[in-house]
Amino acid sequence: MKKAPVLTPRADDFPRWYQDLINKAELADNGPVRGTMVIRPYGYGLWERMQQELDSRIKAAGAQNAYFPLFIPQSYLTREAQHVEGFAPELAVVTHGGGRELEEPVVVRPTSETIVNEYFSKWVQSYRDLPLLINQWANVVRWEMRPRVFLRTTEFLWQEGHTAHASKAEAHDYAAHIHRNVYADFMVDVLGIDVVPGRKTAAERFAGAINTLTLEAMMGDGKALQMGTSHELGTNFAKAFHTEYLSKDGTQELVWQTSWGATTRLVGGVIMSHGDDSGLRVPPRLAAVQAVVVAIKGDEAVTKAREIGARLEAAGIRVRVDDRTDVPFGRRAVDWELKGVPVRIEIGPRDLAEGTVVLVRRVVDPHGPGGSGGPGGKESVRVDELARLLPVVLEEAQNQLLRESRERRESRTSEVRTVGEAAEVAAAGGWARIPWALLGPEGEAALAGHSASVRCLIAEDGSVPESDDAPGNVALVARAY
Repeated sequence: MKKAPVLTPRADDFPRWYQDLINKAELADNGPVRGTMVIRPYGYGLWERMQQELDSRIKAAGAQNAYFPLFIPQSYLTREAQHVEGFAPELAVVTHGGGRELEEPVVVRPTSETIVNEYFSKWVQSYRDLPLLINQWANVVRWEMRPRVFLRTTEFLWQEGHTAHASKAEAHDYAAHIHRNVYADFMVDVLGIDVVPGRKTAAERFAGAINTLTLEAMMGDGKALQMGTSHELGTNFAKAFHTEYLSKDGTQELVWQTSWGATTRLVGGVIMSHGDDSGLRVPPRLAAVQAVVVAIKGDEAVTKAREIGARLEAAGIRVRVDDRTDVPFGRRAVDWELKGVPVRIEIGPRDLAEGTVVLVRRVVDPHGPGGSGGPGGKESVRVDELARLLPVVLEEAQNQLLRESRERRESRTSEVRTVGEAAEVAAAGGWARIPWALLGPEGEAALAGHSASVRCLIAEDGSVPESDDAPGNVALVARAY
């Protein structure tokens, strides 16, 4: 009798596969209020690693961490017209506190541009106070009508950066630096996801910004996911909050600003980009657990597993020892497959006698003979070779995941010339490239009727264009999460 699959196959029902994986890999649960989520320890471990990697890059870009209040006076949001109009449908508003009606309703933070500017206007007095580069790690609330765990939730976790500069050029360069050297570098180098850096159209821009830079990735089903954004805010918020400085010439000038953010949506991106029918596949540079040492049975195997774990940890590998010999080995093996730990090291009585272990790779190169680790990614390895071999195996897995991500996007992207062709490609689970001059705002609006959108504009050579209407701009069209 054939065993039922642990997960719904992706080809049968991708959304169901995604939800199955989140549940069975113990990443998260739905919260008690619609649209909220409880992030379980293994899922939160992925977010913590993302925080560490992003935080180091953000600090290298000169920004310092701070914290701003969760509650924002409603009047703050009304000062910038585009901003309040863009966020009004998503706001959670508190009208009562302490058993009384509040004199002024407060908004639960949907984003912090307004409250940040309230304080920037106090902290910035002179050109000597610039640039002011601030980041915060926080939670935000946007009332979500169609929630999906990690991808779209009413409450989510993120980092949001806010900066003030003396000139438009400085703000432009800083927003581009975050886009390229913080976000793109992290997503490609750590997450192993082949993102496309681009520019949002005017219709897709952040509310209150003069330019939005985005990073778009193709998921396993061909849909796009916006992985992070960096915005040039111009002087829009500076005007509303009187954020000014005394220039070297003795004149009062408005600051030029940026804001930028990435969220727990990145966890969903890793799942949908790298997961397979056996579960998650975590990129080794991201993994909180890069290798798990599994004792199959017997006290001697447990002792040896702990010894190997200590040796690998000393060699700089993030390792966990699974010595739960009272739990059937097959169940544990399936569990670690689901969780996507890059390497599983199995040790039992036969291995003890031979001085070897079985090394199982979670990411297998399909072009190798039976995979680079032999059939099923398994190979017998001498114990004294493990510390030397593992860094090589982990790097191979990291490179393989990025290669698969890039090959998927390239193989499923088509050149088209009409709105109809673009919509057809998107409906079939691909991306369409169409000259922006042929599509334009009218064509972009028409795509909405086909459940597709312009994810970003790129230049013909794949770089980020300097303007919406630069000659040769190409629109990337897809269905999106």
